Amino acid sequence: MSMTDPEPLPTASRAARTTAFAVHVFTALGGGIALLALMEAVREHWVATFVLLGLALLIDVVDGPIARRLDVAGRLPEWSGDTLDLVVDFVTYVFVPAYVITASGFLLPLAGSLLGVAIVFSGALYFADKRMKADDNHFRGFPALWNAVAFYLFLLKPGAALSTAIVALLVVLTFVPFRVVHPVRVARLRSLNLAMIVIWAALALDAVLADFEVPWTVTAALCAIAAYVLCSDILIRLVARLATGRAGGTGGVDLP
Repeated sequence: MSMTDPEPLPTASRAARTTAFAVHVFTALGGGIALLALMEAVREHWVATFVLLGLALLIDVVDGPIARRLDVAGRLPEWSGDTLDLVVDFVTYVFVPAYVITASGFLLPLAGSLLGVAIVFSGALYFADKRMKADDNHFRGFPALWNAVAFYLFLLKPGAALSTAIVALLVVLTFVPFRVVHPVRVARLRSLNLAMIVIWAALALDAVLADFEVPWTVTAALCAIAAYVLCSDILIRLVARLATGRAGGTGGVDLP
């Protein structure tokens, strides 16, 4: 080897590659769980459906940090964890929830199938948009959290007209460039965001196991956390701008 030849990159050990591939298997497991959730939804076993969707959500929450901790991308460069994650996320966040929302009976009969198609259509385009996340990991637009939409329809049980309007609005907001916090990836207020998600998960599990018959306090807390996730960035930016205005336009707060 000459002095100018680059040194070969070290190859990950077999054990390291096996461990890394196990993380991909763990991620792919979410797709299988989504199929089980769909089968339960077809039978209208809604509690089982949401328990399985919740399990898929848990896998999605933890597999990313595990993959980064174990440097899965570096150990298995021939496998795309990003692509795998998008495939599984589309099934668990969009496709199966679209069926749940359509089959739930909460939408107007004439609009149900059309909105189900619109959910899948808009979700597919959203997942293909390379701008779906900002540099600071905020989502851009409504982040296709249709599993959460389905959950809140069952929790709140709004009338058919209101449910239809909400779903239609969220389809449109998929393409509106407002920012939504990613509770795990966004650095700003991460401790608060993670605490909110833990509380939400506990309350949501309680609601699902109770067949969505929970005290109004639980419902109010779940709605407040959802509002925080959707609107916190907008409110923080508004407060910062008001503070800048009161300071006479000098100094200010520089937000990404």
